[in-house]
Amino acid sequence: MKLSVNVNKLALIRNSRGGNAPDVLDFARRIVGWGAHGITVHPRADQRHITPDDARAVAAQITTVETNFEGDLREEFLDLVMTCRPTQCTLVPVTPGEITSHRGWDVGRWGFLLEPVLRKLKEIGVRSSLFVEADPKVMPQAAAIGADRVEIYTGPYAQAFDAGDYRVELDRIVATVKAAQAVGVGVNAGHDLTVENLGPLVQEAPEILEVSIGHHLTVHALEVGMERSVKDYLQAVAPAKKP
Repeated sequence: MKLSVNVNKLALIRNSRGGNAPDVLDFARRIVGWGAHGITVHPRADQRHITPDDARAVAAQITTVETNFEGDLREEFLDLVMTCRPTQCTLVPVTPGEITSHRGWDVGRWGFLLEPVLRKLKEIGVRSSLFVEADPKVMPQAAAIGADRVEIYTGPYAQAFDAGDYRVELDRIVATVKAAQAVGVGVNAGHDLTVENLGPLVQEAPEILEVSIGHHLTVHALEVGMERSVKDYLQAVAPAKKP
């Protein structure tokens, strides 16, 4: 399981003050140097954190690991992807005014809009991923419209973990991973993942290829520093050593 570090929160801190502190690109380079397998950015329409210029800089300068652009079907975002050609483009549904992503695509309903975008991504050599909720029934739909991967929205699992009863949500994720494998779709995961709740996920769904983590990694960094935080999360996603 690979770790792609989302640097949105660093951009949010920078934008709250103006100027260039913290320097998002510099931190992205450092994060890669500390062992992360990729860098994720989500340039939203309101530019509250990552800007198009940030995305361009990451695509141009972060070349030794994978880059992942997250965004909706806005023409401006898709043009950015076509120009920058990151390793992966994760299409995420956006609700106007939302604080953060909180739902996955209804692929059955919106597949007719997603399919031509997925086709174009394939044509330019960018791996595609759809942000979806944990639901085995969605995997054949994602495969049918040409998605290379899905990213399972792990918010409900994280909430259940905090409440102390996550079995149902974890089982739903595991079933979704198996359904994706059955139709040849790769699986990523992300949202509110922590060092603590990654444990059961890594143990029971080791087939997940990548997790994208930003908010909680940054929160953890406030306590232990960014380098230690990245390394703690790398350790959390590493497969358990056999005795």
